[in-house]
Order: sequence, then structure tokens, then C-alpha cells
Amino acid sequence: MSLQEARQSRVFVELVPWTDRGRENNLVSGGETLPALRRPLSSAQAQTSSREVHVSGTAEVSASPDRAQVAVRVSSTKEAAAEAKKSVCRRLDYITQTLQQQGVQSENVTVTKDFKRVESAYHMEAEVCITFTEFGKMQNICNFLVEKLDSSVVISQPQFYHTPGSVENLRRQACLVAVENAWRKAQGVCNLVGQTLGKPLLIKEEETKEWEGQIDDHQSPRLSSSPTVQQKIKSATIHAASRVFVTFEVKGKEKKKKHI
Repeated sequence: MSLQEARQSRVFVELVPWTDRGRENNLVSGGETLPALRRPLSSAQAQTSSREVHVSGTAEVSASPDRAQVAVRVSSTKEAAAEAKKSVCRRLDYITQTLQQQGVQSENVTVTKDFKRVESAYHMEAEVCITFTEFGKMQNICNFLVEKLDSSVVISQPQFYHTPGSVENLRRQACLVAVENAWRKAQGVCNLVGQTLGKPLLIKEEETKEWEGQIDDHQSPRLSSSPTVQQKIKSATIHAASRVFVTFEVKGKEKKKKHI
């Protein structure tokens, strides 16, 4: 056998790191495949990979409506068109002046007018839609107008609602509080077993729910002709709940170095 022939060799198996999962199998000289040899994890790596704490966290938050709208309607029917207009405009001016004096901004007030002929008379109707952010002020203004104006002025019941984006903010808040509760739970577990809580490895929101509050059963509408303001606010209150699953890394307690 020549020296050149003695030096020829062939590789049968190539060792690859366990992390190289794209190379599970390796070719041998005959074109066949053999499973790759996996490098065993060191004791430190095995200990680190198994040191996790899995916890769930829940939270429920709510938000009352932040806006209310009230409609004030003024109407008059007269044989003369000018008289009908004069009657409505006089009370309309009084309403708008009252709103200005009470600090209601003009952008929160919308006035619409409708004038038509009814048989042999003229009918004019005006509506003032007012948006309130302070519900106490709303009640005071409505009570004042009822007292000062006659029965031809009709004030609607307030309609409570939420500004755009408030529901999304509530969802976000519920998720954040649920994650915080999960972190506190994991922190307590680690403290109990003498370990240190590490960074989060996985945060997953598993469930979300939203609903509107309802009037309690014992506050039956039969007790009054219409719901009270507080009942309306409670009915318009929205709730959001979130449940999350979080995996945290767990570290051992660091030993304090002794100073010599």
C-alpha cells in the first residue's frame, strides 16, 4: 500500500451542537444517514433551563362614563309667524346665556331650529344639545332651567356614554394589572423557597372579557317611573377583565462575599 493511499480517510459522523436543530441527521460515506450525536447539557445548563416559575394573574377594572348629553327642546305655535319665532328665540337666548354663565363651553353646545306651518298656524321648535363632563353641574343647570322656564320647555333625561378610546384604555389597564398581579405572585413564591425572581421569559394574555354594568335587581324600575341619575351611571359603567400566564426565570440566592 502506498503512502498516499494510507493517508486517505472518510468521516462517518459529524458532531453538531444540540442547538443546531436544522442538522438532526448527518450523511455517512455511503449516502446513508445516522442521527446526530447530541452534546449533553452541562450540569449548570440543565439547572438553569429547569429553573422557572409559571404563574397566572387576573385583574378586573371598571370605568364610569365620562360624558353625558342633555337635550333641551323649546317650541311655540302661533297664528303669526313672527310671534312663534319671537317666543322661541326669547327662551332660547335665556338658555344659552345660562349655559355661558355656568361655564359651559360653546363647542359643547349645539342648537338646531325647525320652522313649519301647521294647518292655519306656524310652529317653531328649537333644540339645544349640551355635552357635559361634570355631572354635578349638569344636574344644577337642568334643575335651574326647569324652575325658571314654563312647561313648553322639555328637558330630556341625560344619556351617559364613554369617549372614543376609553374602552381600549380599559382593556390595556386590565392586562397590565393582571401582569403585575402575576409578578407579585411569582415574587412571593420565590421568597418562600429562598430564591430570586429573574426576568420574564413568556407573557401571554389568555382571556379577556368586557361587559356593561346593570342596575341591581333590588332597585327595580317599578319603584320609580324612570331610573335615577346614579342608576344610569351605574348602567353605563363598563368593566374589563384579563387573565394572563407568565413564565419567570428563577435565580439562586447570591452568596455574600466575606470580607477579610
